[in-house]
Amino acid sequence: MSKAQVFESCDAAIEGIEDGSTILVGGFGLAGMPFDLIDALIRQGTNDLTIVSNNAGNSEVGLAALLKTGRVRKVVCSFPRQPDSYIFDDLYRSGEIELELVPQGNLAERMRAAGAGIGAFYCPTAVGTPLAEGREVRTIEGRDYLLEYPIRGDYALISAHKADPMGNLVYRKTARNFGPVMATAAATTIAQVSEVVPLGSLDAEAVVTPSIYVDRIVPVDTRRYTVQGAR
Repeated sequence: MSKAQVFESCDAAIEGIEDGSTILVGGFGLAGMPFDLIDALIRQGTNDLTIVSNNAGNSEVGLAALLKTGRVRKVVCSFPRQPDSYIFDDLYRSGEIELELVPQGNLAERMRAAGAGIGAFYCPTAVGTPLAEGREVRTIEGRDYLLEYPIRGDYALISAHKADPMGNLVYRKTARNFGPVMATAAATTIAQVSEVVPLGSLDAEAVVTPSIYVDRIVPVDTRRYTVQGAR
């Protein structure tokens, strides 16, 4: 039976993340973003990162703060442009960061495919758009589809509501978003949680991410971040 390691600090939980890693970062905007783990990654100083997330950062907290350090080489996301994504905008326009734009459903499905061991799949999204340039197209029953490959991460940094000592996770409302699928698609999943509860305290029917997908957990004080919409 899988059992996650429980850490006392985020700095200890992210130890070992190497330069050049691909990191899946949970969150939908600020909701469900693993702020404390990202802050620890900034302190660690890891460089040449590829970040996979739904957004490209908000204001100057969380993912945007990481981008501001200049240690991210590439961002894979579905929604890089919003009013407060000015840090990514500046980096991209100056040629300091790469962008792979992936439609939101494709982003989720490509990570799900990685977790499910699917080698590739065909999807109609983006057919006939600039995103289809240079891509394999197959016509199936009269409809064109693009070949999509899985997105795998070396690490996933996610945020959950509660965990038990085994690493079973439950989430709170929209903070669930991309966390569950990212946990399946990464070689090592690190989850920050509001609370680690005794084994047997979680309703088995409420567990969204089972412990087999979680390697490290760390309890954090979610009151540290009061940005509107962050929790």
